[in-house]
Amino acid sequence: MNILTFDIEEWFHCDFISSSNLWNTYEVRIHNNVDLILDILNIKKRKATFFIIGWIAERYPEVVKKIHLEGHEIGGHSMMHGLVHQMDRLTFRDDTKKNIEILEDITGHKVELYRAPGFSITEDTPWAFEELVDLGIKIDASVFPASHDYGGFKSFGEAQPSLIKMKDKNIKEFPMNVKHVFGKSIVFSGGGYFRLFPYSVIKKWTNNSDYVMSYFHPRDFDFLQPVINELSTMRKFKSYVGLKNAYRKFVIWLDANETVSIMQADKLVDWKKAKIISINE
Repeated sequence: MNILTFDIEEWFHCDFISSSNLWNTYEVRIHNNVDLILDILNIKKRKATFFIIGWIAERYPEVVKKIHLEGHEIGGHSMMHGLVHQMDRLTFRDDTKKNIEILEDITGHKVELYRAPGFSITEDTPWAFEELVDLGIKIDASVFPASHDYGGFKSFGEAQPSLIKMKDKNIKEFPMNVKHVFGKSIVFSGGGYFRLFPYSVIKKWTNNSDYVMSYFHPRDFDFLQPVINELSTMRKFKSYVGLKNAYRKFVIWLDANETVSIMQADKLVDWKKAKIISINE
């Protein structure tokens, strides 16, 4: 099962340190970058899930409308691209609620999907799942089932569609797939590692995986984007490595693999037999 998803952010959302006070002063590149994605999906006749931050939706509702009108799924991705484990419960609730309401006002459809920026729901923030359910979210895609720069959920176990149960509530979880390389847990199906590794390696890892959750960003295919000099050397490397060939690599990967959106994947899973993760607050 290869699930096709995109996190819709601007090029300067490549990390979590850039001040939002500067965002309005940066060059706008979201329209052309999203159009590039939508055009290839239309040509290849694929549907995908798009997780959109509220900051984008609020300023450029036409981007959200276009994604929706082309038949793709819309999910929440926070208002300001903030990490969940750096928020308290009330802040997370208000942030997510506003993100969902903006997307619903634009599309006229209920938002039932969510992904946390940086896969930042951790063992220390189990309340986030309960808040998501209370806000009408039925499917989450926020779990990174290993150690991670932005937290990770090490106790989750094997990466597979699972049911997270909390008292009298539950939510379906489509976690990230993890590959262990030289003692480090990575995701090869999107972001910096997809851009870094040669396609032959990406192909091998995809073919050897029963479950792949991709997570591409518009900026991943924009090799002309400006560079944020304030980033650390390592973050700068992760944010800009492999940009020149990333789109070509993505198209090859798309041609070689059948893909589904999250809602399409949901129908393929036998949830009665799914792994159960019990969350006790």
